[in-house]
Amino acid sequence: MKKVTLLLALSLAGFSSFAQNNDTNGPVGVRSSTDYGTGSTGSRNTGFGIKGGFNLADVYGDDKKNFTNGSNYKSFHAGFYGQYGFNNRISIQPELLYSRQGFEGNSTKTTTTGSSTTTTTVNERRLDYLQLPVLVVFNIFDNISIHAGPQVSLLTKVVEDGKERKIADEGNAYGYSYSSFDYGVAAGAEARIGPARVGARYTAGFAEMIKDQNLASTGNKALSDIKNSIFQVYLGIGLTQ
Repeated sequence: MKKVTLLLALSLAGFSSFAQNNDTNGPVGVRSSTDYGTGSTGSRNTGFGIKGGFNLADVYGDDKKNFTNGSNYKSFHAGFYGQYGFNNRISIQPELLYSRQGFEGNSTKTTTTGSSTTTTTVNERRLDYLQLPVLVVFNIFDNISIHAGPQVSLLTKVVEDGKERKIADEGNAYGYSYSSFDYGVAAGAEARIGPARVGARYTAGFAEMIKDQNLASTGNKALSDIKNSIFQVYLGIGLTQ
């Protein structure tokens, strides 16, 4: 985690220095962030584009300790963003993202079929979300900005140890259900060179991921008080400005 953060900091510093040099004496054909055409608001921070990158996902909460041998889940996200600038400093940026995340941590579940009882251990959980963050963006410098805002997410798919399962627990087949809706906050920083952008973001979910737990079938350990925690690094490209 420290290595990823250090790499991001160095990348942002490099992008900032490179963009500033290009603003003053850069070669022909290299565009700085101020080369964007202005929209009806007179701001260069208006347009839309595509983005995608790396997810380092995990969970937090009081019941995280009840999952043993836990570790991060590494995956990806991708989608679209739109940006509307009120001026050269402040803009609003909604996004629509597909985000594959989850976590690793052992828990047991007991399944009873007739007179037969089976106990299994679940380790890896993959959760696919459609995310809608709405961010307020503030330009600290011409090519460096910070952003923060609320985010809502819809859970579309759950895979446990490579096997897809139903999000809702019907008939206590799994011992618990997953919450199909999540909400939280996102915050991060971004650097831009012309239409390209690179950034990082942390998102904390506030909704409990697991609900309707049947303690008798899940080892009598509470598992419900866990929430999404995800660090993202991404690249983006503006399609219009």
